[in-house]
Amino acid sequence: MKTITFIGNGNMALSIAKGLKENYKLEVVGRDLEKLNKFESEVGVKIEKILMNDSDIEGKTVILCVKPANVEEVAARVKGRAKIIYSVLAGVTVQKIKQNLNPHAVVRSMPNLAASVGRSMTTLTGDEAYKDEAKELLGAIGETLWLGSEKELDIATGLAGSGPAYLTLIAEALADGAVKQGMKRADAMATMRGLFAGFGELIQEVHPALLKDAVMSPGGTTAAGYGALEDGNVRASCMNAIEQAYKKAVELSK
Repeated sequence: MKTITFIGNGNMALSIAKGLKENYKLEVVGRDLEKLNKFESEVGVKIEKILMNDSDIEGKTVILCVKPANVEEVAARVKGRAKIIYSVLAGVTVQKIKQNLNPHAVVRSMPNLAASVGRSMTTLTGDEAYKDEAKELLGAIGETLWLGSEKELDIATGLAGSGPAYLTLIAEALADGAVKQGMKRADAMATMRGLFAGFGELIQEVHPALLKDAVMSPGGTTAAGYGALEDGNVRASCMNAIEQAYKKAVELSK
């Protein structure tokens, strides 16, 4: 069974590790043994735990999951030259990773927290020689899409990478709206979860505009609610969220 080495043990590393644990051996490099032990407990399988100052990534397949600002610090502490680094760092370019960590190859990837349940939408770009391996590896945690440039991946970061946070805002707000009108909190939450589960299936096959048209009858409840969303500039706010997230990714790359 192939070994995957994680550098970093935060939420994204944990989500990816949960998705990979059935098909790969895992080792995790971190600063704190207590946190590594907690990581192992949450993943639910035995992992190899390595403190960063004792780490050697020579010839390894590495998933880099540290904070973007910590690349230089990590590079100064780990030894060896990785075969391939899969980076999940928002805004950190292939060139910067190569300059600091000197791997043989780099693929940038942007999964999301749904990796923990095998339903991530992960975008990829980088060294073309590792395109197939990247899609196979990250395919263990959900859907993958190889993009033609780092600019496109930075845009996708704002959509698929950050998207779960946007959807949680919408989900919570919709449930709160139902509670405001008199629905019990537990019932509102159950209804909202059912909505998202069903919609997630429908959107795979049908264009969003067609779904909207199918449910919006003239003068009906959906039309009234949809109008309220347009009055609140929800569409423009969603588009602006992607723009601002993309700009932040560009800023992080400098």
